Amino acid sequence: MSFLEDSERHGDALVRMVDSGVAVAAACEVLGIKRGRGYEILRARGGGSGRRTVITDAVRGQVIAVFAESASINRAAIACGVSHGTARRILVAAGLVGAATAVRGKAQAKARFTELIESGWSITRAAQEVGVNRRTGQDWHRGVRKVNNTRIHPDGRVVDSGTGTRYLRSMTGPAGVVISERYLCLDERLAIADGLINKLTLTAIAAGIGKNKSTISREVGAHSIEGLYLPHQAHRDAATARARPKTCKLVTDPVLRGQVEQGLEKKLSPEQICNRLVKDFPDDESMRVSHETIYQALYFQARGGLKREVVTALRTGRTRRKPQRQPDQRRPRFVDEMIMISDRPAEAEDRAVPGHWEGDLIMGENNQSAIATLVERATRYTMLVHLPGGHDAEQVRDGLIATMKTLPEHLRGSLTWDQGCEMARHKQFTIATDIAVYFCDPHSPWQRGTNENTNGLLRQYFPKGTDLSAHGPEDLEHVAQELNGRPRKTLDWDTPAERLRDLLTT
Repeated sequence: MSFLEDSERHGDALVRMVDSGVAVAAACEVLGIKRGRGYEILRARGGGSGRRTVITDAVRGQVIAVFAESASINRAAIACGVSHGTARRILVAAGLVGAATAVRGKAQAKARFTELIESGWSITRAAQEVGVNRRTGQDWHRGVRKVNNTRIHPDGRVVDSGTGTRYLRSMTGPAGVVISERYLCLDERLAIADGLINKLTLTAIAAGIGKNKSTISREVGAHSIEGLYLPHQAHRDAATARARPKTCKLVTDPVLRGQVEQGLEKKLSPEQICNRLVKDFPDDESMRVSHETIYQALYFQARGGLKREVVTALRTGRTRRKPQRQPDQRRPRFVDEMIMISDRPAEAEDRAVPGHWEGDLIMGENNQSAIATLVERATRYTMLVHLPGGHDAEQVRDGLIATMKTLPEHLRGSLTWDQGCEMARHKQFTIATDIAVYFCDPHSPWQRGTNENTNGLLRQYFPKGTDLSAHGPEDLEHVAQELNGRPRKTLDWDTPAERLRDLLTT
């Protein structure tokens, strides 16, 4: 049989089937020809669209019978000569198939699909149940994420309809492997699901897997549908989200990019832009971008040759980020190595042995003048150091040496200070007095809390914003005596002077 004769035979059969009420799509599938070719044949012969206008009870019964045997809407449609949509409507009306409209939104449909798969349904049947294409169901089951014309697989494979296939650096690994303590693994997600089923609190679940309660709360809130937490779906989503590199949001969303460009033209900073977007589009989650994303996009343009445009867009005029050192890469605070407070002896920590001091500077107006303060940790005894020539490292060193040498040797144990530049000569102070200096961690004033508290008391005599150089050594001695004569609750209402006197006479 020639090609023309075969086409003619298909055309005759197609016309007969359509005239008998079979849908064009169903007839084309039975005859093995493309739907477009079928419509061409019908148009050439003056045929209509082939839509069946009346569905008899006999056809309905046949669709129901075939579906009961095959559990396939598609097979029932082909066998009975109706479209897939018609067969589905018949089965929905009969209560054999759930209506797709009952599953509202992609998230709910995806959650329902996952439930059906976990209960033993096939991918095809589960996809039909929630009203999606079989290919979509396969993607959901395999953890494939669609972005425009790109399909991103969990193994790092990226299939683009225009550019072909490429591979990302894998970030997922086996499901049960702990990639990092920062991320939940599948075993931990399953433990969360078990805990919720057993009515455990989020606090108890967090303690069981060694995570913070807020981590569990965010995880359950982000991956629950109608109160049901889906651990496997959550893990697939997390694995897909970790795939790198990601396409910049400003590249894929022209509307968002336009808003950012308008903000930059108005000389707004990236931080102002991203926070203004939240106010201007409170209900549109797609109009969200971090200031870091904007900075990265601008710096990338500068590397690509748009340096002049970036200079005008950023008020700093920089075309690259200012280098920042990691804490362990920064240069030491002082030339002489510091001994940190973590190495301070235990006897100083628990105040059991006297002779361990805390020190600091209280500053005058515009930081032009200062007084050094020393407080003994066990007795709370206070000494004030006069600094008439300034408060640089040399002046502070000399003032501390002169003051500490007035003490007996057994009261010269150690000195704890912050990392202020006035202690740059701490090594010379230690050599002269045989007193070890221990430094607090950065931004940790509570590590020398006794001295901080005393400095607050001293502000009653030396208010902030005043010139401290106006006070001579006699003034400082008078203030120290008054402070040391105050009874303290922490000393069982003894005074610091009384406690120090007992130490000197023992």
